[in-house]
Amino acid sequence: MSLVELIAQADDRSLAAGGLACLDRCLPLLGEADDEVLRPLWSSLDAGGAGWGEELALVRKAYGTVGEPSDEGAALVHRMLSATPDHFPSPDLRAWADACSAASLQIHRLLDATSPTDTDGPLTSGELRRQTRVLDLLATPGGGLRQALVVSTEGRRVVRAVVSRRARVQG
Repeated sequence: MSLVELIAQADDRSLAAGGLACLDRCLPLLGEADDEVLRPLWSSLDAGGAGWGEELALVRKAYGTVGEPSDEGAALVHRMLSATPDHFPSPDLRAWADACSAASLQIHRLLDATSPTDTDGPLTSGELRRQTRVLDLLATPGGGLRQALVVSTEGRRVVRAVVSRRARVQG
């Protein structure tokens, strides 16, 4: 099943986890931060949304609400975070998850070091696989939230490595 179909068929919990996973993987673009900063939001999903709004407020505070970053990737991450629904469940989850998916893929395209072609590079292809895997895991009975977090953590490490390598090369 395609990513678009998976998002269209996902329930609220899967949509929230899918969007959160995209955000989680892209956070290294905002600089060094605690890998555990989103963990309370993951836990909130596991608890049916209890405390979602309060935990989201703490995440937003941790990443600040400074003006629009000059880096396109960081700007996309800030937009994902600021658009996160304040409540779970929310009627805005599907639109947010879809926007997070698109933004995360765009970020990976920006990071892909391959020359421009008609096909996606390895970072973008890997992100597409991770997004599909997360939604597949969450579509199974019992949810797979812990496995989705593992997939997200792996993707965050990939992005962190790319960001770190680029920083070393540039300066």
